[in-house]
Amino acid sequence: MREVFIKTESINLDQFLKWAGAVFTGGEAKIMIRQGLVKVNGQVETRRSRKLFPGDTVEFRGQTFVVKGGSE
Repeated sequence: MREVFIKTESINLDQFLKWAGAVFTGGEAKIMIRQGLVKVNGQVETRRSRKLFPGDTVEFRGQTFVVKGGSE
């Protein structure tokens, strides 16, 4: 499990995947999300604009990322 710190209150799922280094581009993130290859808090998520908040977990390509806030 990898902790990924964000500097804002929330972040969109596609932006998060790019920020975490899980994908190289936003376009790649969009495709992976639409194909149902990403889970948020254990549920498949197909909306790239899904807001993530500290404490949320993202599963992608066998990795689990935990969203952390800047003050944590």
